Amino acid sequence: MGERRNLSGKEKFAYGIGAVGKDMVYMLSASYVLYYFQDIMGVSAIAMGIILLVARVFDAFNDPIMGVIVAKTKTRWGKFRPWLMIGTITNAVLLIMMFAAPPSATPGGMIAYAAVTYIMWGVTYTMMDIPYWSMVPAFTESGKEREGLSALARSCAGVGSAIITIVTVMAVAALGTLAASKSDDNIVKVYSGKTHSLNYYVACRDEDGNPTDNYMQMDGSKVTLNVTGSKRFFEGVDEPETGLDGAIYLKNDNSDYSFKTDDVTFEKSDGDSAIEVAIDSADSNYVTVVLYVPVEEYWTMTENADSEVVIDVKSNMEVERLGFKYFTIIIGVLFILFITITCVCIKEKSTVDMQTASIGEMFRALIQNDQAMTIVATIVLVNTALFITSNLLIYFFKYDLAGSNWRGNYTLFNTFAGGMQILAMMILFPLLRKAFTTLKIFYICVFAEIIGYIVLLVMVLSGVTNVFAFFVPGFFIMSGFGLLNVVVTVFLANTVDYGELKNNRRDESVIFSMQTFVVKLASGIAALVASICLAVFNIQADSASALDSQGLVQKMYTLGETQVIDNSSVMGLRAVMTVGPIAVLVIAYFIFSKKYILTDEKLQEIGEELKSR
Repeated sequence: MGERRNLSGKEKFAYGIGAVGKDMVYMLSASYVLYYFQDIMGVSAIAMGIILLVARVFDAFNDPIMGVIVAKTKTRWGKFRPWLMIGTITNAVLLIMMFAAPPSATPGGMIAYAAVTYIMWGVTYTMMDIPYWSMVPAFTESGKEREGLSALARSCAGVGSAIITIVTVMAVAALGTLAASKSDDNIVKVYSGKTHSLNYYVACRDEDGNPTDNYMQMDGSKVTLNVTGSKRFFEGVDEPETGLDGAIYLKNDNSDYSFKTDDVTFEKSDGDSAIEVAIDSADSNYVTVVLYVPVEEYWTMTENADSEVVIDVKSNMEVERLGFKYFTIIIGVLFILFITITCVCIKEKSTVDMQTASIGEMFRALIQNDQAMTIVATIVLVNTALFITSNLLIYFFKYDLAGSNWRGNYTLFNTFAGGMQILAMMILFPLLRKAFTTLKIFYICVFAEIIGYIVLLVMVLSGVTNVFAFFVPGFFIMSGFGLLNVVVTVFLANTVDYGELKNNRRDESVIFSMQTFVVKLASGIAALVASICLAVFNIQADSASALDSQGLVQKMYTLGETQVIDNSSVMGLRAVMTVGPIAVLVIAYFIFSKKYILTDEKLQEIGEELKSR
């Protein structure tokens, strides 16, 4: 290819659109794979945490190996584009497979399926990611042009991440509802009080919607219960190995319902009622139904205890499973399309060297450069703090704040949070840099995040439920994190000069090649912490499944204690997603403040010393 001065607009667009697709895929996996397998498919939270962490450790060996393979590739299409295209297609296929797990698999089979598909997804993502970023010198000339293109790609990657953050839960719900409504697998089971033993309770709720000690068991022979769900939904009841523990548990956040008597009629959309149903097997005579109603309706129903009651419940347990399957297909197709545009519109130079770092070189660069070690540790801790919260955020909105509009609130908060992170990187950092050194900005950001988490903790302990109120801690946390992303990258660059002065060797490519891995490592650690939280505090079981009919009866007899039991799980979730990140950020602060010595004055001394050499 001949000499060229500037990239065309078409080439910039083509490279940027590839980053959009690439990070759409990464964010979908990073944000929802734990939720999908643990909450929807019933895989043990601890098992998922271990899988996610092992995959990140595996990346430590896979990344440099893939770098060497790409560097030694020679084809008529160049060394980068073939691997970029091969990695994209295989990664999209594995992404679709990962979010289309076979629902009939046993618990052990599901764990194996999750492990294989996720680890292989990571391998193929590396196969695509390394050539994507490494190919920049193959079609640019000047350092300034390359810097501008990299900045453009990073911004486009942020757009891709933001798209997934904003649209996923709503798109999954819409696609899943559509797929479930057209499925031939949907069947209706009728439980009549005349032919089945129905335990039917009406419980009184206070003005805040919480259950009180006032409840009454009514005549179950007067009740007809219609339950709609997929064949898998009912078959799973008779097969405890599917993870449902021999029971189906339906409540407000995983089903749609309505019930009516002579004097009272409720739809879920009314927002004034709630229901819980436990069925211990598809053909069982033992079914427990609990209706939670406001005070006035409670007394109306208890005064008319002989009235016929018809309850219709439609399970939503399959909606999210089907929704993720079809949403992932859409994202996978877009991913392939976007990267195809990149490969078609960009032409490589035939002669480009690609520097790669071995695992040994990475460890040597760290061990012999204490400042690089300090920054790498800081990056891991800073990212771990946020990833712990982001992994648990969907559980917080779904099971703690709850409500029929939890998806809308979750989407609204993520839209604001993602916007603040991008604005902080693009606008707030340049403004702060005019007034403060990067060191001061670092400390400002850490304290801002800690303040944000403290405010969040106070709010959740105070029972705040308005999603707009959560914008306040969201501003401090996400702005601080966005700024820290920029600052620690600057610090990492500073350690290169320090390492050259100390070791007479410039490890620039080696040190920067570790940045992607340490962020992946942080996501693995955070996923393990989140998984332990879900397992220890039994978040899913308390919220969606695995409560048999007898258990629901026992819950009714201890209704006054129910809030205490539920609150222990909720409080554990709140503590881990707020106090946990605070502790991690405090550790990062002390490590950085004690070990990092590269002030502006020190960097100037290092620069002068290197010039004198």
